[in-house]
Amino acid sequence: MKHTIPFILSLFLFLLSIQLIPSHAFDSIFSFGDSYTDTGNLNVLAKKLKSSPVLSDNLPYGQTFFHRPSHRFSDGRLIVNFFAEEFGLPYLKPYLGKNGSFRQGANFAVQGATALDPTFFKKHNLTSYVDPLSTSLSSQLQWFKELKPSLCQTTKECRNYFSRSLFIVGHIEGRDYVKVPSSKLPMMVSYAPKIIQIIAGIIKELLDQGAQTVVVPGNMPIGCLPAKLDVFDLYAYDKSSYDPKTGCIERYNTLSRHHNYLLLKAVKELRVNYPQAKIIYADFYEPVLNFVRFPQRYGFISKPLVVCCGKGGKYNYSLIQMCSSPNVTVCKNPSTYLNWDGISLTEAACRYIANSWLKGPYADPPIVDAHKN
Repeated sequence: MKHTIPFILSLFLFLLSIQLIPSHAFDSIFSFGDSYTDTGNLNVLAKKLKSSPVLSDNLPYGQTFFHRPSHRFSDGRLIVNFFAEEFGLPYLKPYLGKNGSFRQGANFAVQGATALDPTFFKKHNLTSYVDPLSTSLSSQLQWFKELKPSLCQTTKECRNYFSRSLFIVGHIEGRDYVKVPSSKLPMMVSYAPKIIQIIAGIIKELLDQGAQTVVVPGNMPIGCLPAKLDVFDLYAYDKSSYDPKTGCIERYNTLSRHHNYLLLKAVKELRVNYPQAKIIYADFYEPVLNFVRFPQRYGFISKPLVVCCGKGGKYNYSLIQMCSSPNVTVCKNPSTYLNWDGISLTEAACRYIANSWLKGPYADPPIVDAHKN
């Protein structure tokens, strides 16, 4: 009898653990975005156009985890890589590589992509440069539609397949604002609703295709980007423009908060119209701002706006000598840095943000909770 009780208890705990395992996992991940998610699409485009080499094609990009260039704009894994690990899926392949099956997901993100089409910036005199690559969010959605027939055929089959997929729409909109000089910011505030309309429209199309779980990251505090700070210091320096607690450019962060307010409002409206779906708002702003405010709490150096891979200046960043260029130095321990190359985050920062979106507190609802229900 005394041997029977431990056996019964063990059996009970085993059966209980089975009940706690989610009834299904995500079978695939589809990601749209910019350099924070790109796993090689820019590299493919650059080779097709025979343009100059992409920075992420060279070390030290990829050195921390892959120990080789991985076409990711970081020293290691990106947020989307940690999502794949969480759900037991392979790392996303770049769609434009057209390499093998995409049954377990595809990455449509491209470094430098925007929500607005490139011609918009030229038309409204927001920038003199028009990106020759058609990589905006609408282009990425078109690539998804091109891929769809290889994944499913009938409406029922597609709805069933995409209901078991995780969709990530963003981060992307930060590029729309980063491209614009500070003198044009008031105009961009007025264009923010148009950017939100585009993002919401893409999400709606995915939901209509059968998507049930969509992660929608907000905008990070773009006023804390070392690349933006470096240019602002040179051409528009004004001590009153900086937040004394963080050293970030307040007008840009105000724009990020405005954007996030509008985006969250759009997400809530989509939830009303698609009550059966899990539309997850992922807060990018607060975790990054907390890294800057309290860096040592997260294991980062006391000057969190200093870049790990760069050269010269207050932020160890130079537009003419960027990461992977000759004679550019790399910090000894990237895990103690927030920013990798002036724009991109280090793997350490990506890991924390990914976990905060997967399990909380910076996702509403946390992705793992949505996945279980």
